Amino acid sequence: MGDIIIFILFCIGINIFRVVPFFIIYIKGYFTYIVLYYVIGYRKKVVVENLSKSFPNKTKIEINKITKLFFKNNLSNIFIEGIKGFTLSSKQLEKRYKVLNPYILNEYFESNQDIIAIASHYTNWEWGIQAVNNQIKHQAAALYKPLSNKFIEKYIKKLREKSGIHLVPINKTLDYFKKIKNKPVIYIMAADQYPGGNMDKAIWVNFLGRKTPCLHGPESYARYNKLPVFFFDTQRIKKGYYTLEIKLLTDNPELLKKGEITQLYMNNLEKSIINKPENWLWSHKRWKNEQNTSY
Repeated sequence: MGDIIIFILFCIGINIFRVVPFFIIYIKGYFTYIVLYYVIGYRKKVVVENLSKSFPNKTKIEINKITKLFFKNNLSNIFIEGIKGFTLSSKQLEKRYKVLNPYILNEYFESNQDIIAIASHYTNWEWGIQAVNNQIKHQAAALYKPLSNKFIEKYIKKLREKSGIHLVPINKTLDYFKKIKNKPVIYIMAADQYPGGNMDKAIWVNFLGRKTPCLHGPESYARYNKLPVFFFDTQRIKKGYYTLEIKLLTDNPELLKKGEITQLYMNNLEKSIINKPENWLWSHKRWKNEQNTSY
């Protein structure tokens, strides 16, 4: 019964956002920032600690400034944009989330070649899930972790898949790889979070000057299936508008040593973070059980 009530409230909230214009949405975003940062202090200590250890040369004032920008311009806006995004048409999303170089994938499509794209929790990843499929020739398939509330899970999956993207639960990844497809697939995987229960399989890399465990999945799938690997570089151009540049990491993953693909991916993400650190998801407990702070 509790899950059903939460689901009903969730649906009401989304449909309220359907009729609310963007300038009102961002007013709501500002109040969300006030609540998260000043009232409840949502994971503020985690954010400050992550930033301080990742940028040891920055002063306390600089760290506090980035922390505020993270809550005000990134986390709060991603939250309200994510809800609003469920109500937008494909054309509206494409206008606000533009793939700059979809042509880079054309030769792979013409060769009927599946590929892997590694994304991250940098700026608005939710819109990326919904906006990419209609701007490329490949069939997009995003791997995701199912929600505990099955009613919300089913509803959100339906909304996200309206653009034609396939959402694949992570526990059914292998089944989807083996499934016969009508056209080549681009497998989209976000790989910048803490590995969690897969620590024994984690790939350790140097990231932001720290020894960092990473998910093994994207690299393992790429090497085993000999699939080219790309990096999704997403940038916020201005409030509510994003670009995605697709960058090739390797055409021959099976020829690289273990960990090299993951390091290439994290190097690209690191460049974006150093350029605009407030745009990454610092509230995630990325360095649990950290072994060393640097190599």
